[in-house]
Amino acid sequence: MTEQSGPTSFANHVDFCTLGMFILDDIDFGGTRPNVKNILGGAASFAVVGARLVAGKEHSHAVSWIVDVGSDFPSEVLDVINTWGTACVMREDNNRLTTRAWNGYGPNEKRGEHLTFFRMNSRKDTDGLDFKYLTPKLRLEPWMLSDSQVFSRTFHMVCSAGRCVSIVQNILQRREELRREGKAPSSSQASERPFFVWEPVPDLCTPEEQDKFFVANRVVDVVSPNELELGMMFGQPGWNEESEFGKDIVKRILDSGIGPNGNGHLVIRAGKDGSYTFSRGQRIWLPAYHQPDASANTPVVDPTGAGNSFLGALTQGMVTVDRAPAKIVGSVLAGSAVWERALEALGKQSYILSSLIFATVAAGFVVEQIGVPHLSTSTEERELWNGTEFTERVRLYTQRLYRTLEESPRKHLQIN
Repeated sequence: MTEQSGPTSFANHVDFCTLGMFILDDIDFGGTRPNVKNILGGAASFAVVGARLVAGKEHSHAVSWIVDVGSDFPSEVLDVINTWGTACVMREDNNRLTTRAWNGYGPNEKRGEHLTFFRMNSRKDTDGLDFKYLTPKLRLEPWMLSDSQVFSRTFHMVCSAGRCVSIVQNILQRREELRREGKAPSSSQASERPFFVWEPVPDLCTPEEQDKFFVANRVVDVVSPNELELGMMFGQPGWNEESEFGKDIVKRILDSGIGPNGNGHLVIRAGKDGSYTFSRGQRIWLPAYHQPDASANTPVVDPTGAGNSFLGALTQGMVTVDRAPAKIVGSVLAGSAVWERALEALGKQSYILSSLIFATVAAGFVVEQIGVPHLSTSTEERELWNGTEFTERVRLYTQRLYRTLEESPRKHLQIN
């Protein structure tokens, strides 16, 4: 783990930076199982896990984030974070407590990845979740980022539409100021616009926020609500691709524009049904990593945080086109004419295809336990997450995808 360096130190370049918040979760299962405490939670932890899976050990220090450490910060949590080897800036303040939340589940508990984001207020959710902060939260702002973090190649955000616009503007303004002062890193990437990936906060996925939603979409490269949040934004209980309502929503969003040039991506996370990605001229559907077997068994234990990890991995994947995971995808799908047509059609944005695969695989790790997946090292010094290599799961998933691409190409990819 690296500590925060001086304001103009660029010893370690940054690929990924999240402005998500770190939270310790206490979970009360209402007597159905033993309660647990000090669970790594919040958007930051899960997004970093996703990015770290894709980055691998070799590039772990290019994954950067901020953790606010209070006087009650558990040593065992610090040990877990240290094993990841990320560029984690630990801000210690013994005069406050670590941001902590209580999650209560009734007898009909049904934890879902959308529940991870209900962090704005104490609230009762229809899926049987009570949530409340036990200590004051400390939100991250762009001015808190180090100079190295400001020049990250990608940024991940979970926030309101208004805050999304403000974050993007502040980061771009600060980068420009540092360039004028001669304090920018020497790499050519420092002069390029970074990628911004935005998760709209669910509490504000309301019809009243629509206009702000459309404005925020135009400053980011990827906007990613889940299917429930997207429906809520337009006054419906959910989103479905097959309905006229669902098709109209996608058209309205794309017509309004995503990204500065209008060629960004709408990524709709649909839990067990995978993900749907739309841009002007393309539609991509990828199934979830875990699929029920013939007896309907599934290794899914707890989907909480899967959406954050999905997008952390997606974000990191956008700048990982020349590394091992992307090479595996390219090798497995090299014989697919359908895949090659998609790459050609997307052109400079073809990175989104492999990034979506990484995101799907990363989410598959996160759902296998309560909290974050376990990192260990094999006797051959290979990184193992929950006992398997990330790149091996990428290979297995891509092989499955190759078969279904050939059998039902339009089910996965549509190019206009």
